[in-house]
Amino acid sequence: MAIWNLGSVNADLVYRVRHMPTPGETLSAYDHQKGLGGKGANMSVACHRAGSHVEHIGAVGEDGTWMKDRLATYGVKVGHLANLPGPSGQAVILLDDAGENEIIILDGANRDITEAMVDAALSRAKPGDTAIFQNETSVQDHFARAARAAGLRLAYAAAPFEAAAVAAVMEHLDILVMNAVEAEQLEAALGQPPEALPIADVVITLGGEGCRWINTATGTVRTFAAPKVTPVDTTGAGDTFTGYLIAGLDQGLAMEAALEMAQKAGALMVTRLGTADVIPTRDEL
Repeated sequence: MAIWNLGSVNADLVYRVRHMPTPGETLSAYDHQKGLGGKGANMSVACHRAGSHVEHIGAVGEDGTWMKDRLATYGVKVGHLANLPGPSGQAVILLDDAGENEIIILDGANRDITEAMVDAALSRAKPGDTAIFQNETSVQDHFARAARAAGLRLAYAAAPFEAAAVAAVMEHLDILVMNAVEAEQLEAALGQPPEALPIADVVITLGGEGCRWINTATGTVRTFAAPKVTPVDTTGAGDTFTGYLIAGLDQGLAMEAALEMAQKAGALMVTRLGTADVIPTRDEL
């Protein structure tokens, strides 16, 4: 099977600082690196390193050829990753000594993806394939409808979080992944707890405490503990978790087994500095 990912591709500009700045404060960074990132690119790399075939749907700008080439080098299929005029997406990341981060995003070419680009890509998909998307691109509603019409299993990582964006695609979803804060915000916005959502499987990540899986059809609620590690950098850990989860399901694993694999991948990821470039392989788990 294949995974079709409508996802962002960003240049991650990471600055190491002793602590996060307060309003009006100027800090000197003591280290810096540039790497491949974006929630979409991270998930595509994670899916591939977990062992799945991944087709990335998206766009980079005139300065983004190196990112497209790097994704291809990592094994992600980039035939549906367009080169467009203007800048690529960028993320400026402040990372402190405790492993916490603050991030500023420039959308760039990620918001210039068109419905025609989505349709051209999904015309190659087959029923039973999996589609996944996040909130860092354009045409998400169209992608959800097109994926459902093509007979694909549809997963959605609701980040950066917008309750209205979730509500707009909820009827099409098979799997929803969000963190605990996002789950609380969604419940407040919709007046429905996660257990009442019209989505077969809801997964709520809990950081170092693990994750919770809700199967709404059966009412099953299970919590999975995360491996205990010392974090170095939490950037990209959630994307790694989601990519491994979707790849596991794509490969026929039961939800429990896919979640356990995803937990290991996310835990290993936070012990590394960087994003897409350092996502672990399945053998490393």
